[in-house]
Amino acid sequence: MIRIEKITKSYGNLNVLKGIDLEIRKGEIVAIVGASGAGKTTLLQIIGTLNRPDTGKIYFNQVDVNLLKEKQLSKFRNRNIGFVFQFHQLLPEFTVLENICIPAYIAGSRKGETIKRAEDICRFLGMEERINHKPNELSGGEQQRTAVARALINNPDIVLADEPSGNLDSKNKKELHELFFSLRDNFNQTFVIVTHDHELAGMSDRIVTIKDGRI
Repeated sequence: MIRIEKITKSYGNLNVLKGIDLEIRKGEIVAIVGASGAGKTTLLQIIGTLNRPDTGKIYFNQVDVNLLKEKQLSKFRNRNIGFVFQFHQLLPEFTVLENICIPAYIAGSRKGETIKRAEDICRFLGMEERINHKPNELSGGEQQRTAVARALINNPDIVLADEPSGNLDSKNKKELHELFFSLRDNFNQTFVIVTHDHELAGMSDRIVTIKDGRI
């Protein structure tokens, strides 16, 4: 599904990634681990097309994303990749439902269909009673579930998560871990997760360790 070939990335004289090769299969949960500053988030951003490598190639279902121009790349990213961040990045002035729907509206999806899909996702995530609440009215776990729902709204090929449980207590961490595996088992959803959480990494299908810019 995703193939990464000889990816390098430097910032000035700092060589962060030094020739990364990685293949991610459909329905797989991959945990990326490593010491602080090892390049985990940089690799995740490159996989998510938020950052371009200095050299190397990335293929999504045989599409070489390096060949896409910025507008094409933005459209491709919106339709094919979902993102979950440690700090949720929810817009405080919008409700749960409105936050979830934003990527679909950007993609040009019809409002009625988008709202129905958002409501369906909320039911699956146990958030149906909270759809009209603002983010500041939610618990940390509910905010993270809203972020997961937003990542799923366009039915992406892959969800990329950067330290998704890093800001949660142990109960909400456990629920988030179970949610990822439930989504994989029920919808064959693919996840790539940057994490320091040993429990989540241990539950994953595969652990990828970055050390000294290499896997």
